[in-house]
Amino acid sequence: WNEIIELFRAGMPLRKHRSRFKSYERCFKASEAVDCLHELLGSNQNFGPEVTRDQTVKLLKKFLKNHVIEDIKGRWGKEDFEDDGHLYRFPPSSPLKSYPKKPSCGKEVIKFPDWNESKAGTSQEHIPVKSVAMNSEMWYKRHSIAIGEVPACKLVFRRELTQTNIEEIWKSMTLSRLQKVLGLDSLDEVLDTKLVNSKHIVQNVYNVNKQGIVTLEDKSKELPHWILSAMKCLANWPSCSDLKQPTYSGFERDVFKTIVDYFGQMKEPLLAFHFFDIFVSVLGLLQKPSKAVEALQISCLLLPPENRKRLQLLVRMMARISLNQDLPPLSESVRTRTLMVQAFSRCILCSKDEIDLDELLAAKLVSFLMDNYQEILSVPSALKSSIEDHVVHLQRVQIKYAGADSDATLPPPSFCHQISTDEFEYQRVTGSQEPLAALLEEIVMNKEISVKDKKKKLKQFQKSYPEVYRVRFPTPETEAMLFPEKTKQKPPILMWALKKPFQPFHRTRSFRM
Repeated sequence: WNEIIELFRAGMPLRKHRSRFKSYERCFKASEAVDCLHELLGSNQNFGPEVTRDQTVKLLKKFLKNHVIEDIKGRWGKEDFEDDGHLYRFPPSSPLKSYPKKPSCGKEVIKFPDWNESKAGTSQEHIPVKSVAMNSEMWYKRHSIAIGEVPACKLVFRRELTQTNIEEIWKSMTLSRLQKVLGLDSLDEVLDTKLVNSKHIVQNVYNVNKQGIVTLEDKSKELPHWILSAMKCLANWPSCSDLKQPTYSGFERDVFKTIVDYFGQMKEPLLAFHFFDIFVSVLGLLQKPSKAVEALQISCLLLPPENRKRLQLLVRMMARISLNQDLPPLSESVRTRTLMVQAFSRCILCSKDEIDLDELLAAKLVSFLMDNYQEILSVPSALKSSIEDHVVHLQRVQIKYAGADSDATLPPPSFCHQISTDEFEYQRVTGSQEPLAALLEEIVMNKEISVKDKKKKLKQFQKSYPEVYRVRFPTPETEAMLFPEKTKQKPPILMWALKKPFQPFHRTRSFRM
């Protein structure tokens, strides 16, 4: 806002014009203002050449309403600016406000941990070792060294781990934990693990600022400055009015529409298409909030860093707007929280194949995200600690006794194992249908929607997922029980109709001509 005003005031040519036999100094025609501002917006990095002339006229209408410009008679306050020959001028007082000075803060460089360096104050002699349950035979082999019956222990030197090795360990153990939280024997049905980028997981864990927001290495993938300013304005309302923001009526709705339009034009949702099934499978865990939070925590680590950052900023803004009592209503007919879910659900989660029930699934997940965003969009500390401990364990020199086939310091991570075709088919059906069955039951039990809307949603569900619908309603009778027909009462017979005297049939004669 202020940047464009300053550029417009500095770049707009002012000269002498005549109107109705009078001369006016230092003014400009409306069409000249449109030409100048349209050129300035097209060359500005925050707007670009996509700005149309009509959009420029709309902005000049805002300028006239907020006294950035006035007509030659000093009138302003209405949006009656047109692309014509009327004369306008700049008012003597500037509409800008001063920026508050922000305290300077140094940038903290987040470094990837050096696994080869041991922590200060520790040595290999004082590293804690977990106890191992041993049977009598193993105990004898361990302690028989003292009497010389078996060879003494030997040192096992591990190979040095490369960055690629560490990233693959992160990917393997992260997916293993996700599989365990979801209660699945395999992730194959809900996730193509080949599409999971191990670099993205490591970047999402370690490249974060003090607020836990991801910092991007490629700055070209950052959100535009103007959309960030708009999001901060609504998220921090009304404190943003201390900045150089206009205060005209309806300003907050214009800002909100700008944000909705920007995220609505994205070609792919923030929770990418190939992760749709994994996020839908989390819906089956919403009955157990702690499990659902952990599953979403891990699932969001799989996202590309730019998607994760946009999701963090967007959901945080949505949650703050929903709880902000000082923000004027953004809609006359819809509650603010409902408006947030309706406006942004599709840009957060949807499938590549257009399915009618996508919006229901997305709305349910987005609502849960808003309620638990601080925990879900943070790095899971337990997972991080276990993986770091495992990496340190692999790089440490180990003491191995004769007769002991496994290391005693840390249990190995669990990995996928091969299963039979029957087991895979059972997991495929149960893993994908349980969340959908829960969604169907929620539609059935929802008493807040009308019977007409409920029938419509059930028809959509039956069309999209006939197998799940058939399990819940195996026969037409079970379906009919959901909507019992109301018994129609016959209207009472009017007594006066019965008391009416009987009128005999009168035969009429016919005359032929």
